[in-house]
Amino acid sequence: LSIFCLYFRLLWRGNWFIQEKSCKILALIVSARPKNQNGGVVNSESNSKKAFTTIEDVLGGLVKWLCEQLKKPSHPTRGVPTAINCLATLLKEHVVRSSFVQADGIKLLVPLISPASTQQSIQLLYETCLCVWLLSYYEPAIEYLTTSRTLPSLVDVVKSSTKEKVVRVVVLTFKNLLSKGTLAAQMIDLQLPQVVQSLKAQAWSDEDLLEGLNYLEDGLKDSIKKLSSFDVYKQEVLLGNLDWSPMHKDPIFWRDNITHFEENDFQIIRVLITILDTGSNPRTLAVACFDLSQFIQHHPSGRLIVADLKAKERVMKLMNHENAEVTKNALLCIQRLFLGAKYASFLQA
Repeated sequence: LSIFCLYFRLLWRGNWFIQEKSCKILALIVSARPKNQNGGVVNSESNSKKAFTTIEDVLGGLVKWLCEQLKKPSHPTRGVPTAINCLATLLKEHVVRSSFVQADGIKLLVPLISPASTQQSIQLLYETCLCVWLLSYYEPAIEYLTTSRTLPSLVDVVKSSTKEKVVRVVVLTFKNLLSKGTLAAQMIDLQLPQVVQSLKAQAWSDEDLLEGLNYLEDGLKDSIKKLSSFDVYKQEVLLGNLDWSPMHKDPIFWRDNITHFEENDFQIIRVLITILDTGSNPRTLAVACFDLSQFIQHHPSGRLIVADLKAKERVMKLMNHENAEVTKNALLCIQRLFLGAKYASFLQA
């Protein structure tokens, strides 16, 4: 314990060389210490409550120093990689996971989860994803992973990465998170089933990766079956990234789910109208216009509701959009808005 505390003090008092070496030595000491049956660190000097609390305090201080390096690194090029490298070792410990989550450390990892090209950046990306994978075993971290941009960032990485170890650790993270809360629905919204199919078509040699891809494929298929089509649609709209998935042009979907659009004071319709103001992706704008036209056509009061929510002005602005797909669907929406459901059947996209 005394050696442990000595290296800990050097973290705050030494120059960068001493800080880096002390940090790595501390990480190795923690990982090499005997574990009790619950996965906690055993104090080799004493099992007294006081001694164990001292070790927890030191580990908490170590996590604090590592988070500081991620915020304001002491060294311009080595600070962040060193912190991530040590966290990839330390986050195997339950007490470190707890301290890291309490320190709001997950949000410090998210900016580092992005496609990489150089060998150095690939290693940093791999170790960052390894940290997320370790946190995916820790229940209190799941909420943070759900509400942050962790999942979209991981999907972007796995879509573009060709490094097998990076793809493996991301796929295994998805495997752990698949059954947690609403994460399966988020994965479907982020088109992970299509990504998994693309990955399965590539030649991988790692057995864990192949098993993980098969598990994800089956699990996502089951999740799609469990989710109603409107749940999937709602998640897509709330994420604000619309595409021409089959439900948009399926008359049965609109007929069977039209009353769901009344929920929460027409929340989904309001979000679609907001997308017309804030969206920049032409495909998203085109689909939003089309969906509003479908609502007008299928809901008995659709035309009045959309008009009351002041959608007309927003749609009319898009009739001059540079993208032909946007102008076409904006025109369709305006026609249905003026003519109403009675004549809507004569207007086809």
